[in-house]
Amino acid sequence: MARIDKLLATIHSKSGKAIRMDPGQQPTLEVGSGARLPLLAEPTPAGMIELLAMEVLPPALRDEFLMGGEVSFDHEAGGQTFRITCSRSSAGIHILAEPAAPAPVPTGEPPLIALDTDRSPGAPRLAPAPSPAPLPEPRREPASGSHGGGAASTGLAAAERLFAAMLELKASDIHCSSFEVPIFRIHGDMEEMADFGLLGPSQLQEMMQAIAPPVAWHTFQETNDADFAYGYDAGNCRFRVNFFMDKAGPGFVCRQIPNEIPDPDRLGLAEPIRRLCNLSKGLVLVTGPTGSGKSTTLAAIIDLANQKRSDHIITIEDPIEFVHPRKKCLVNQREVGTHTESFKKALRAALREDPDIVLVGEMRDLETIAIALETAITGHLVFGTLHTSSAIGTIDRIVDQFPADRQQQIRVMLADSLKAVISQALLKRRGGGRIAAMESLFITPAIANLIREGKNFQIPSAMQTGRAYGQKLMNDALIELIVSQQVEPMEAYMKCPDKESFMQAIKRASINFEPREGKFGE
Repeated sequence: MARIDKLLATIHSKSGKAIRMDPGQQPTLEVGSGARLPLLAEPTPAGMIELLAMEVLPPALRDEFLMGGEVSFDHEAGGQTFRITCSRSSAGIHILAEPAAPAPVPTGEPPLIALDTDRSPGAPRLAPAPSPAPLPEPRREPASGSHGGGAASTGLAAAERLFAAMLELKASDIHCSSFEVPIFRIHGDMEEMADFGLLGPSQLQEMMQAIAPPVAWHTFQETNDADFAYGYDAGNCRFRVNFFMDKAGPGFVCRQIPNEIPDPDRLGLAEPIRRLCNLSKGLVLVTGPTGSGKSTTLAAIIDLANQKRSDHIITIEDPIEFVHPRKKCLVNQREVGTHTESFKKALRAALREDPDIVLVGEMRDLETIAIALETAITGHLVFGTLHTSSAIGTIDRIVDQFPADRQQQIRVMLADSLKAVISQALLKRRGGGRIAAMESLFITPAIANLIREGKNFQIPSAMQTGRAYGQKLMNDALIELIVSQQVEPMEAYMKCPDKESFMQAIKRASINFEPREGKFGE
């Protein structure tokens, strides 16, 4: 959908006659009385108007527009036809959009799309669902990054209104981009929050500055990127926040992190995975794509260790996500960029801090991986994450990070130190919500020997014969979820890394499924 379609929707919803967009001015809606109502709280830059025009301008008319400076064409949006006229002046491109046919008189329920951002947005609702219950009033105290003043208070109120709506609708993520309505990810699907209206760059910047700590805001101003965690006390949760800048202006993404440590029973962690918290030393890796729940699984395992052991736990994260209270263990949590310069520096320092368990939030580079291996070999228990799609691919990924002349040495180190690899994918659960499918590889003497000799291709066979040790291939995990009717076969098919072997497993399980008859098409 073109971005201008959201503005065109207001012509019919507000019984307007036309929309005008001029460079450096607020877009306006012309109504029957001849008055012009502003659609955005701030002027639209010339570059943004040009972007809106180029999105809908038919390719056949581009040369005519470049030569003559003015064209008119019909554009379909929301089941309606609009006549759009684009003209060029020294200031930039001007857009006039009006219905190609008389606008119908609106009846019944008020429109769900509201683009008037001069007013404070109300609680959102998903079209065409009815309005949700009234949202809790957000707290009003200034955030740690706010500097006082009306703009900061307005930005904080708008941001926390979004947070409250997110919790009400049980969304996992908020996406806010310039000249877009907020978008929530609900049970894995992206849903527009039309009632909040389009967010302009200035409005977004107020919200971002209000919630950002001073260090993160300074980093964003210097580099156009920033990561930090924001505590939302009214919702008893925290958010992992990323700021960015794109062609339209500033934007941010927030992911919800509950204050409550996840329960292993609710996550469905198998007993062999839970027992990883009892290891005295070694390397345990949790892998999967971004957003697959790696941090949640690790938090549950660390919490089990916190309950059962009397040790020293150090976590190195970017940013700190789940906050672990003192139970039986002393827990020190360090944040990259705030408490330490990098993962590798914090990991080196951890060796001098008498740790028993070390959690590395992300093993991003060769040096961090090398130090993590050394830490595990020297008698510590190290948990870490990698962005790989399978347990066996994780081993290959680690070895391939190193130069060829060191790879045999790394295989030997992995064979001696690696204890388990948990690879997971997050799937949509039937009836709502999401559930993780987990591939689990536990390193037995036979598998350690295969790693040492570089025969990783034989590991799947060893996993199939070693189910008594807790071994489980991803296909087996997906088939279990299908048989228990927790996920649809098509959803499992979409998320499986090896579709050919998955279809063979489907046939062995006597499940009647043909992907060509589903929604998937290649």
